Amino acid sequence: MNNASTNNGLAQGGALALAGPVSSVSMAGKTCVVTGASSGIGKATAQALAAMGAEVVMVCRSRERGEAALSEIQGALQGQGRLELKLADLSIMSATRALGDDLKRNHPRIHVLVNNAGAIFRHRNVTPEGLEYTFALNHMSYFILTTQLLDTLKGSAPARIINVSSGAHTRGKIPLDDLQYKRAYNPFAAYSDTKLANVLFTYELARRLEGSGVTCNCMHPGAVATGFSSQDGPPLFKWFFKWFRPFLLTPERGAETAVYLASSPAAEGVSGKYFIRCKMTRSSRRSRDEELAQKLWEASERLLRGTATTVREQYPPR
Repeated sequence: MNNASTNNGLAQGGALALAGPVSSVSMAGKTCVVTGASSGIGKATAQALAAMGAEVVMVCRSRERGEAALSEIQGALQGQGRLELKLADLSIMSATRALGDDLKRNHPRIHVLVNNAGAIFRHRNVTPEGLEYTFALNHMSYFILTTQLLDTLKGSAPARIINVSSGAHTRGKIPLDDLQYKRAYNPFAAYSDTKLANVLFTYELARRLEGSGVTCNCMHPGAVATGFSSQDGPPLFKWFFKWFRPFLLTPERGAETAVYLASSPAAEGVSGKYFIRCKMTRSSRRSRDEELAQKLWEASERLLRGTATTVREQYPPR
């Protein structure tokens, strides 16, 4: 595997396009894990990778929706897909750790991890473990599952980690002194903060994984017509997705960049980058703050202390 590049800026001359056809790429012999795979971008990503020949583990919260998605994909692939369903509520840290243990036990080789599960919540609620739901699902699930699977990914190198973020990260701030939004809660601010956390986590992890054969990138899928905010989302989001649906990207189009980063030879060895439409693009200034990224890592790690060996001990900063 080529040495990974972790310069978060643009190549000389502007955005660097790494796009290339992936429909002819074979993923045979590869094991891919996709979270949030029951619908939308996650489901489309799982189907595309399975169509390339990969063994795909679909992680879903709802058994009913997960089984329906798996059946639909199998039907589209005429029963030729190699798919497996895993159930986990990724807003719960213990459930995410249990999923990681299960995956390591049953899949000694994992070549691609796509962290996609996420949501926006109209009201502030906390999980049984005391975390605010947006932060727990959108950031902590990425952090916990990824760090738990790092040894497996490194043992499967070359391997790739793809974190689905959003252009909303440009409005994020990361309130390190109030990550659970106890003082005040705004659904749009909380969502933007967690999408910024995805980018910061990507860059920090890429730095820590230099030379390991495992790359880590993040991406903005665009405005996609999905059921993203259909349950507990803010009314404005529901209104937007209802009336502008004809103008939004299909889930398949929204998944193209994730599929590209998971499979394209052109993305081999590229790490610590932010992509839009399969092109490397500069993320926000705040997202490139290395000190903030380290502080967020440490804050995330503190939430796990007392339950397992800390991530810092396993993967110290470089």
